[in-house]
Amino acid sequence: MKKELGLFSLLVFLCLAVCGMELYLQMQHGATFSELKMPRFLSQANLANTANLIGLFGIFSIGLGLVIITGGIDLSVGSMVALNGMLLVLALTEWHWAWPLAALFVLVVTMLLGLGHGVLITRFKMQPFIVTLCGLLLYRGIARFIAGDTTKGFGDAGGFKTLQGLANGKCLGLPMPFIILIVVAVIMWIVLHRSVYGRYLFAIGRNEEATRFSGINTRWVVAGAYVLGGLLTGVSGILFAFYTNSVTPSTQGNSYELNGIAAAVLGGCSLRGGEGSIIGILIGTTLLLVLQNLVNLLNIPSSLNYAVMGAVVLAGVLADQIFQARSAKKNARVAK
Repeated sequence: MKKELGLFSLLVFLCLAVCGMELYLQMQHGATFSELKMPRFLSQANLANTANLIGLFGIFSIGLGLVIITGGIDLSVGSMVALNGMLLVLALTEWHWAWPLAALFVLVVTMLLGLGHGVLITRFKMQPFIVTLCGLLLYRGIARFIAGDTTKGFGDAGGFKTLQGLANGKCLGLPMPFIILIVVAVIMWIVLHRSVYGRYLFAIGRNEEATRFSGINTRWVVAGAYVLGGLLTGVSGILFAFYTNSVTPSTQGNSYELNGIAAAVLGGCSLRGGEGSIIGILIGTTLLLVLQNLVNLLNIPSSLNYAVMGAVVLAGVLADQIFQARSAKKNARVAK
């Protein structure tokens, strides 16, 4: 909980810093104290857009966090989003499936892809990095092939306006992706922090061999993490497809896996495995998007977005390294 409180304090400080910098820039342009306007960061439009993006990125970041807690990684998220979105467009507009069937179909596909990753990693002892890197290339190529490398859209959404409303609408004034994220986060918090399966995930991340010797079927636990990751990526893929209202297979979901990894690491998930929390991942996602919002509001070149993301991941990994080293020294002193 200390990590989460620290992250939340950092988030509050960052939000205040963004508002302060906006007010400072107004004063630099000659505005007096009485002429200062409310920072754009606090405008209803900006807060609604930020909440929407937090929902879109937070859902698959939770799935990635579960995988990272086991000591694994998933580099195929972005390509899976592209494939998922393209299959959804084709199912709704060209195959003319009913929207519940189309949505179920794309979710089952991503879950099966996650199961495939899990089987290759646990049964054939392949490295998660290699398996999911191949997935990154394979799924992107399939998405481009089935689309003829062209952009496909939803048109007037005839016959599936209900699904479009569920993906793009609002509930209680909040964007639906944000509402869906809250529901997913509550369910995954229970799974990770209040279930036997969640304890198994942490145990495997800390010491998979010892966990296996204790009688736990580590293969199915790890495979299950990749299946859950695939499911949440599928949900995000549907939301992203309606957010953009069209799918370009060559660019849809590009580098989303980096966003997810950065959010998870910033939220306290250790790349060594065995550490992490749902609340931390949510705060990490919010921090990352507020940082990107800062870049946009202060007219910093958007090309620095990736630099910011890289710096965030580096800082998160470095902090984890320092924390682990201090913990090891403290445990060694206690043992003496």
